[in-house]
Amino acid sequence: MEKVNIRKAAVIGCGFVGSASAFALMQSGLFSEMVLIDADPEKAEGEALDISHGLPFAKPMQIYAGNYDDIADANIVIVTAGAGQKPGETRLDLVKKNVGIFCKIIPEIAKRDFGGILLIVANPVDILTYAAAKISGLPENRVFGSGTVLDTARLKYILGEHLGVDSRSVHAFILGEHGDSEIAAWSSANVSGVPLHDFCEMRGHHDHETAMREIAESVKNSAYEIIEKKKATYYGIAMSVRRICEAIILDQKSVLPVSYIQHGAPDTDGVALSMPAIVGKDGIEASVPISLSAEEKDALRKSADALKKVLAGLEMPC
Repeated sequence: MEKVNIRKAAVIGCGFVGSASAFALMQSGLFSEMVLIDADPEKAEGEALDISHGLPFAKPMQIYAGNYDDIADANIVIVTAGAGQKPGETRLDLVKKNVGIFCKIIPEIAKRDFGGILLIVANPVDILTYAAAKISGLPENRVFGSGTVLDTARLKYILGEHLGVDSRSVHAFILGEHGDSEIAAWSSANVSGVPLHDFCEMRGHHDHETAMREIAESVKNSAYEIIEKKKATYYGIAMSVRRICEAIILDQKSVLPVSYIQHGAPDTDGVALSMPAIVGKDGIEASVPISLSAEEKDALRKSADALKKVLAGLEMPC
């Protein structure tokens, strides 16, 4: 195995999400080298040039367009390549198209004896994370998806606005599928240690059930709303990619709701979905058991069942 350059990243797919992620990573100062790869090499070259021109205002690094040979020593490979979600299309509608694309990409990574972390961002992220783990044969702690990191950020943002408080002080998770069956884990939500309902009442909000329902729906429908208005969503996910990379590169051991193949719990066993995990330099270091209400556990089981149904009908063409 080639020695891993811990400050090297690769982005595969230079569409809106890939190029926005590369731009966010350039600004982060986490990496000294970043290679961009796309099915259209000119697109990758154009993005690399455009982003490089901002380097005099950032930290020195090398950004260039390359090919799969350039990823052998990368620490993190971020896969954003895939067909985008069209207006009116669910994430799960994308499955067959994007698994086909992954059958071209993932074997190319695996055959280069890749020793880093594979971060899946393309949608539907849970199914593609499962596919990437199975196709690549890499240890599962090193293959995971961005999962509900963005959905959780949306929840924190909307709750922060609702309560008139810094969203960074809001502690709450969206779990399960990154999609229509996702769950807001209200039972464990708090604002700097104060239970959410208590904090809401302190801020003059008393109709908890209605507010929780409306906020969860708003989070779930955020992507659809943005896609309807501007045809794609990419800045929020780019910041989520940056946050996950930060946890890995700086070995922060941050608890993040990334998507990874679950083991042990009968309701979710064998399916990739988002649960809190400790993320550090080796990828997923441990899963974090989270206390859920009976209703939330039931919703998580349904979310896992929805994904299992898709996996059952999935023919891996590679």
